[in-house]
Amino acid sequence: MDIAGKASINRLKLSTFKLNTLLTITNAINANLSTDELLKRYEKILREDLNIGKILIYKYDKDWSLILSSGCSKEIIKRIDVEKDLLDHDEISFITASPNPTLRVFDNIIPVINNNTPIAFVLIGDIDEEKEGVSPTIKHLHFIQTLSNIIIVAIENIRLYRESLKQEALKKELELASKMQSMLIPDRSILPHNDKILVSTFYHPHLEVGGDYYDFIQLSDDEVGFCIADVSGKGISAALLMSNFQANLRALFTAEVPLADMIEKLNDRVMLSAKGEKFITLFIGRYSYKTRTLEYINAGHNPPIFYDIKKKELQFLRDGCVGMGMLDEIPTLKQGKITIQNKSKLFCYTDGLVELVDEEGVTFGTKQIEENIANSRDIDDNIGTIVKQQKVLEDNASIFDDISIIGFEFYS
Repeated sequence: MDIAGKASINRLKLSTFKLNTLLTITNAINANLSTDELLKRYEKILREDLNIGKILIYKYDKDWSLILSSGCSKEIIKRIDVEKDLLDHDEISFITASPNPTLRVFDNIIPVINNNTPIAFVLIGDIDEEKEGVSPTIKHLHFIQTLSNIIIVAIENIRLYRESLKQEALKKELELASKMQSMLIPDRSILPHNDKILVSTFYHPHLEVGGDYYDFIQLSDDEVGFCIADVSGKGISAALLMSNFQANLRALFTAEVPLADMIEKLNDRVMLSAKGEKFITLFIGRYSYKTRTLEYINAGHNPPIFYDIKKKELQFLRDGCVGMGMLDEIPTLKQGKITIQNKSKLFCYTDGLVELVDEEGVTFGTKQIEENIANSRDIDDNIGTIVKQQKVLEDNASIFDDISIIGFEFYS
């Protein structure tokens, strides 16, 4: 057989090998092999079948990391900075004459691009640079590029699939947490609506779970207690702290315990739970049907609005102390007290209702709330109007926090 015939047979064998290799790798990917197993097969093909001596693969996943190193010393690896040395390469590059001496130990950089963004860089070099003949890095360069793209994209798909599973699991956990948290919020159907008082509420978490909480407790036949609170921060950690706070509040809030004593104990327990990393603002009150007195403490919370309908007088309830968990010991504490003589309204809310984001940044204002409370309309109507004006249920982009409201109407 002449030289041309042998060359033709060799080319056919090489083509058959490459096709079989691609088929084998494809089958391995379809068999859902792990990332480590795919990289082992990739390394074996390059080193044993193609005589590639040095291989490095850097892949991006939140940050650049080395996922395969073969035939390279730790000293070489330590001297390579992906962002400095590799990011400028957006196509196959020959680097034997690179100004960077570290890169000169390799022959080629093969970038793997996805959606015009590099997700990996493959560096390859000869096993024997002094050997005569065509370098395998040149001879098989485009095949190595094809194989690298297939492997890297498969690994990326594995990562995305695992990420989607994590997201789905997290979504289910959040849904469960949301259901559990909603159980902490008293249902509107059990709130008082009698000839002495009417209570109306609204709750809208910004995320699946939130850090807002309100509660209503019948302390005795003649006395009721209530609370509205807001944890600093958002998400699961805020919801867990609020759940713990709810349990403590329910255990401590009785007709016998003075509000000031309860606040001191709540502060101790929040400090113990949050360890100074979070705090809780709250407004807590106790109302007596007999004496028609409202006792309250505002612990760093948005001041509720009290409106005497007959006198047409509006006031903010500010007496209190710092928020729970802000300080080990509460420095000063002032308890507020109102004797309700006429038909009146009380509007309590969390800051998500009044802290909005617009073109000029974060704005804070109660003017709209005041205008909607200072009238003779019932509290249910007031709350509905405010929610509608603020577009709370229409995914208002300017709202970035949970919103909770407790409204009271005291009858004369």
